[in-house]
Amino acid sequence: MVAQRLVRVPPFERGLTLGDFLVPIRLGERVTARQRHVLMIAAGVIIITLSAQVVIPLSFTPVPITGQTFGILFTSALLGFRRSLATVAIYLLLGAIGLPVYAGWSSGVGKIASVVDGAIVLGATGGYLVGFLIAGGLVGRLAELGWDRHLGGSVAAMALGNGVIYLIGVPWLMVALGVDFAKALDLGFYPFLLGDVIKIALAAALLPAGWWLMKRRSTDL
Repeated sequence: MVAQRLVRVPPFERGLTLGDFLVPIRLGERVTARQRHVLMIAAGVIIITLSAQVVIPLSFTPVPITGQTFGILFTSALLGFRRSLATVAIYLLLGAIGLPVYAGWSSGVGKIASVVDGAIVLGATGGYLVGFLIAGGLVGRLAELGWDRHLGGSVAAMALGNGVIYLIGVPWLMVALGVDFAKALDLGFYPFLLGDVIKIALAAALLPAGWWLMKRRSTDL
């Protein structure tokens, strides 16, 4: 019953996301469903990588302001649950093996965690990276249930996904730096609230607008 209350679309539209309608018709007719999924995932990885290069370093914290949050939330809503999980997982893996896809064209598994003298050392921003994966799955699933069709639901989905990132990122930062929770909030939460509001508003507004354009185009055909 609770799960049913989360559904915002008719049964026959459940599971569809805006990304399913963004593949050009001519291209969609030439490729298999699996190939289309691969193309969409690849496009998602590129979007997240490029958004991660919008970086504003802050002198008092190892966590910079980046466009990653926007890229993760927006792309996940476009792709849905499974494709968003695959997209974010591939993005994290590419960075971990050394490809410069993380913020500021950085890379390395040490961003998440490393082993030094037999002890596990957490990277300061590793929790946010791990949070991206869970947030992506959540936002992707909510999009499949129709939350991104209207502004209110879109904002709620983006806010929930953003909250998940902090729920993992801030405690991780606290352990990585060896500071208390209040200090971790000062370093990894409060400085980013205004930017997050802007990024959430932008992502949340684009999604209903995209659905409106898609429906208008289908009506005109």
